Amino acid sequence: MTKSGQTNKPNNPPAQAETHETPSINRRSLLAGTVGMVGAMMMRTAAQSAEAVAPVVPGDATRVPGAAPTAYGQRSPFEQAVRVPRSWWASLTPLQASHGMLTPSALHFERHHNGVPLIHPTAHRLMIHGLVERPWVFTIDELKRFPSVSRLAFIECSGNSAIEWRAPTGQTVQQTHGLTSTSEWTGVALKTVLGALGVNPEDSWVLAEGGDAAAMTRSLPLAPLLEEALLCYAQNGEPLRPEQGYPLRLLVPGWEGNTCIKWLRRLKLGTAPFMTREETSQYTDLMPDGTARQFTMVMEAKSVITSPSGGQRIHPGSIEISGLAWSGRGRVAQVEVSTDGGRSWQEAVLQDPILPKCHTRFRLPWRWNGQATIVQSRCRDETGYRQPSRMELIAVRGVNSVYHYNAIQSWQIAADGQVINVHA
Repeated sequence: MTKSGQTNKPNNPPAQAETHETPSINRRSLLAGTVGMVGAMMMRTAAQSAEAVAPVVPGDATRVPGAAPTAYGQRSPFEQAVRVPRSWWASLTPLQASHGMLTPSALHFERHHNGVPLIHPTAHRLMIHGLVERPWVFTIDELKRFPSVSRLAFIECSGNSAIEWRAPTGQTVQQTHGLTSTSEWTGVALKTVLGALGVNPEDSWVLAEGGDAAAMTRSLPLAPLLEEALLCYAQNGEPLRPEQGYPLRLLVPGWEGNTCIKWLRRLKLGTAPFMTREETSQYTDLMPDGTARQFTMVMEAKSVITSPSGGQRIHPGSIEISGLAWSGRGRVAQVEVSTDGGRSWQEAVLQDPILPKCHTRFRLPWRWNGQATIVQSRCRDETGYRQPSRMELIAVRGVNSVYHYNAIQSWQIAADGQVINVHA
């Protein structure tokens, strides 16, 4: 490791003033370019799907030699679940196709503020400075010399389900809830690194800054970070993927995704919030009386039925209702399911493992009689907090926010078996 202030600098230092003139970009041209980029991306995805060639399947696989080993494993050509771009800055996890609690790295949702940067791991640096006894700049290899820690945890964007605040907009569970995923994260405990540098007792806040083109920054209270935060360089057994922050990201289990700064390049310790743009103009919750909640990092208990869910079709007879529940405050303690629009509730079975701050799979056997109905789920975490109904949430929060929507999700099943999103 290198002392702060020497020639070993953090990756992507602040840009210097240009000596040449640059063309101006007005708002209209920027919006037009963004729309065009999103449209081109979606058209390219559709074209690639159309060009996909169906594999030749032998009549009897036992009589035909199989394929040779590959350098990097691929999934079966018969599995087609993909992330869906919501815009140029986000893609959604296909929860309707998930099994168990873990999300494959390739399907983990994306959220970035100015694209995914390309960063060479040997050039990347993490500067830790401010109110520490020994400010320092670390390389990735130096961070890997500390004792490693692995843990399972979900990450959820605070804007997950934001489109549901006013109307039942999402057609599928991927669209309504797809900004959350669970992975195994590996790195070094932030407490270990800060302990080596000497944290002053008066330090109470940390400014975390990313190495992307937005230089995404958030102020975070120090005390809870020392309990669980990790400096992660691996996900699900391999190095982080670029869209997940390669080569280094911060993980704060249970907190909104924007606090888990990706492409982490700087931590500055101070005595108060730094009041950055992202935590003043963004990531605040506008209340009905005109005030705004700020620094509401914890993601409250939430659940959703993934099968049957929007866009699917079921048939009369025995089926299994299945879904996911999670809480940023700890373990899921109970999930209840209603098959009659909330008039009655049955306790679902929680599938092991039931871990704190992780997705938990729940299941309930059900026999559908072919009549129209509404299915719902609600969860309670180990602190006693219970997921609210939509009306309970709106009574407290109003409908002016775009963050932290965790109301009960309702799926309406029509007599023909088609499932749609409704607000009940």
